[in-house]
Amino acid sequence: MFRRSGAQLEFLLAHPGGPFFVNKDAGAWTIPKGEAAPDEDLLTRARIEFEEEVGIAPASDCWIELGSIKQKGGKTVHAWAFEGDLPEGFVVTSNEFEIEWPPRSGRRARFPEVDQACFFDEPTAREKLKAAQLPLIDRLREHLAAEADRAA
Repeated sequence: MFRRSGAQLEFLLAHPGGPFFVNKDAGAWTIPKGEAAPDEDLLTRARIEFEEEVGIAPASDCWIELGSIKQKGGKTVHAWAFEGDLPEGFVVTSNEFEIEWPPRSGRRARFPEVDQACFFDEPTAREKLKAAQLPLIDRLREHLAAEADRAA
């Protein structure tokens, strides 16, 4: 999700929940994303994952395909963007995952997949976003610039 603030763009990023990311900030944030089943429609999965991780349904039918990137761990991320905003008083409500915590304790604990979702201006978003996902900002900018040129 992105929004316009005057002439500037702001990008919605999600901070991963759980104990491994509690003290991580720069380079740890991500676009809301998840895994698709084989033969699943990728845009449909993207819409579902956005709602599961952020807690609101995307209120747009105008999706911009941004292609795919490969993350450091080898995971391929297929991405779309849409223009929107968060409701007044928004608080992220994410689905949860369960892991053994602390490690080797035999105890299971549940954590939210996303513990924060916030809009950031472009310089801040570039600092916070995982490095492998930075091309998605560039692709969105290129798409919006081409769209503005066609409209002019």
